Amino acid sequence: MTTVPVANGLAAHERRDQIAELVDTGQRVSVADLAGRFGVTDASIRRDLGLLEEAGRIRRIHGGAVSHSASLGGGVFGTKVRLRRAEKARIGAAAAALIRPGDVVLFDSGTTVAQVAVRATRPVRAAGAITAVTYSLPVIEEIGGWDSPHLVSLGGLYLADYRAFVGPQTIAALLELAADIVFLGCDGLTVENGLTTPHLLVAEVAAAATTRARRVVALADSSKLGRRGFTPIVALADVDVLITDADAEAGLVAAIRAAGVEVVLA
Repeated sequence: MTTVPVANGLAAHERRDQIAELVDTGQRVSVADLAGRFGVTDASIRRDLGLLEEAGRIRRIHGGAVSHSASLGGGVFGTKVRLRRAEKARIGAAAAALIRPGDVVLFDSGTTVAQVAVRATRPVRAAGAITAVTYSLPVIEEIGGWDSPHLVSLGGLYLADYRAFVGPQTIAALLELAADIVFLGCDGLTVENGLTTPHLLVAEVAAAATTRARRVVALADSSKLGRRGFTPIVALADVDVLITDADAEAGLVAAIRAAGVEVVLA
């Protein structure tokens, strides 16, 4: 019979759950503080942090760990990061599972798309495993921290509220590229109007991105389904897969599937 390590009355998996909650709430913790708090060795905490990072629950830094959202910035974008975080994390993980080593992966802008990079699996993070193409600054910052990444960043006019590059320069660069898969964000999605967003320039770049990939994967938490935004990105017919969360209204999911889109509930 295997004995489960216990310190301060906590099993190891319970300690890791509490560490993940602490990181998510406080955003940064240190190995020394955690070791003192839980009454275990530094080596045990480092092992915990390694397992939590592998599971996509935290990001390790020198001497400790931070939450994934800590790297995604403040302002309007930072506010959006904190909305429906659990749902976006699950959607990001489900999307990341679609990536295979050798793929050319195009990342659109947006907080949910950024979670795909954050939740990427270890084989995908390996040196040169994929070619990542993006105009999203949070995605650039995330993948730029991987081990020798093959990262193509597209410049243009910078929109601070979206932390993304847009405009003719971005679109021109996109049109020279081809990808296996594109992860596309949106602010609203309906059967009749497809994917929508509040910003014209964001819509133009995202629409161009869909023309450059063999497979288009839309990411939208359930609060966005059935909502029509200001300007269209693409029609639903241009989308191959929608990944949303399990709270999505069943009738809407059925209608989207009836339109020929594969729907994944994360």
